[in-house]
Amino acid sequence: MPGLLKRRIVASLAAVTLALTLAACTSPNDELAEKYKQGGDTGFISGDGRVQEIPADQREGAVAFTGTAIDGSTVSSADYADDVLVLNFWYAQCGPCRAEAPILEESFQATNVKGAQFLGVNIYDGPEQATSFEKTYGISYPSLLAKDDADLKLAFADWTPLQAVPITLVLDRQGRVAARFVGQVESASILQTIVNDVLGESS
Repeated sequence: MPGLLKRRIVASLAAVTLALTLAACTSPNDELAEKYKQGGDTGFISGDGRVQEIPADQREGAVAFTGTAIDGSTVSSADYADDVLVLNFWYAQCGPCRAEAPILEESFQATNVKGAQFLGVNIYDGPEQATSFEKTYGISYPSLLAKDDADLKLAFADWTPLQAVPITLVLDRQGRVAARFVGQVESASILQTIVNDVLGESS
């Protein structure tokens, strides 16, 4: 019994530590956690614990993906060639995802006129629930559905733990990760500043 109790206490402390570190919602049904643990932080510069930025000369290869959008259309990274792209990973029942939705839409409207694009990646919902979320929060940019798309999840596994959201990536014009928000985006000004900085980089 003492040994069992000790193991339970250790497990509980580990769970609390993980929750505080990610500051995100967890989703069931994702098998990519181990891949993230093995290489998910490669190339990232330690920031303030929430926002991580990567200097241009330290960025790795382009993120390549293809998926099905909520409206049934096919969307790929090729559609955003030469664009600065903000990728937001979410699902409808995630509280932080709901809280950051207006910030993301505000930032999309502010930076889209300058050439930035936004794309959501819904990791758990079907089209009806995802559409309802978009209508409720006034989201005007598209989202991909990743729940049953193992290839789409795998495309992002090196960059974000899809078992814990929200996560937001800012890709430069070469499709490389320039910044990552771990957990809820709490400030439109910070997100917009980073996007504008990446927009201002030389191609």
